[in-house]
Amino acid sequence: MPDVHSEAALSILFNIRRWVECESPSHDRDALLRMADVLVADARGLGLQVNVQDIGGNTGPLLHFHNRAAGDTRSGIMLLAHYDTVHPVGTLKDSNPCRIEDDKFFGPGVYDMKAGTWLALAALGTLSQAGSSALPIDFLIVPDEEIGSHESRSHIETYATKAKYVLVCEPARAGGGRCVTARKGTGFIHVSTRGRPAHAGVQHQKGRNAIQEMAHQILALQAMTDYERGITVSVGSITGGTTTNVVPEHCHIVADFRVPDMDAITVLREKVDQLKSVDPDVALKVEFILNRPPMPRTEETAALLARAQIYAEEAGFMLEEAPMTGGGSDANFTAALGIPTLDGLGADGDGAHTLWEHILVSTLPQRLNFWQRLLRNLD
Repeated sequence: MPDVHSEAALSILFNIRRWVECESPSHDRDALLRMADVLVADARGLGLQVNVQDIGGNTGPLLHFHNRAAGDTRSGIMLLAHYDTVHPVGTLKDSNPCRIEDDKFFGPGVYDMKAGTWLALAALGTLSQAGSSALPIDFLIVPDEEIGSHESRSHIETYATKAKYVLVCEPARAGGGRCVTARKGTGFIHVSTRGRPAHAGVQHQKGRNAIQEMAHQILALQAMTDYERGITVSVGSITGGTTTNVVPEHCHIVADFRVPDMDAITVLREKVDQLKSVDPDVALKVEFILNRPPMPRTEETAALLARAQIYAEEAGFMLEEAPMTGGGSDANFTAALGIPTLDGLGADGDGAHTLWEHILVSTLPQRLNFWQRLLRNLD
């Protein structure tokens, strides 16, 4: 194993740490703007062309870094990453400070996905001159992936239609640094019930309990999970009622669902469409939303993986393939357009979205070498 504290590894880690120490949660626009400024400054320092675009909403800007020559409209390589994290400002101070323990470097957002983003940007920086890579390279970094990419999705899809390949900097899967070639589609089911309020002690019989009705709907939704088919449904949030002495008139839930393919979406949607009120006096409203389409493993993706595996071996490690994951990413959008997409090419580590999130320091030089070879030679 390479030396954890090698000069090369610590040099890389110094720069990654700068990014981690600039906390950037998805819902904090000021924090996102600070992180965007850091990214732009680094990209310009590497000699890359920089475009910063306001995409509306209460989020940060879309960042586009590239090495295209003027007038070069060839389909090229699209790199894709996000600079928002799930951790609120203050996590660095209170819960997960930057630190090294053996081969692990801890910090909020380091694994998902600031380390992987830095590795790709540093590699692109060595190819900043037009013509230094076999294909032109566009690096899109978005501010809202962790909350669904609602503002950035259309921009991702527009850039992807001009790409020959898409490489996504999401973290490598734990247990060997494996990449991702298939992801489940993700979405939400919103259910609202409306009953009839009444005094819970005086006129209980006149009320129609919206929460009671929702309890039936929750059980019905949870029963739609089919592990053999790869379909999961999880009711994750619920609100309802006013005070304990009022029969509740309103209740609302949001369920998360994951599906492996488009056929599974059809199956699940049909089941959701069949939901009916158990109590006919309680109104039921259901909304089915597919947020990210499934990312299928295609022959084209397999061929792209084979190319990447050659460059990984040259860099000193084996790039293995992870099984389909239930987690979604922006790779779902590009793969759904038919663009060969490899995901999970970022830093090796573990603990995404936790307070023990970390990367493996010893793997950083090899990962950077891999990115340099991949971006220079992929054609």
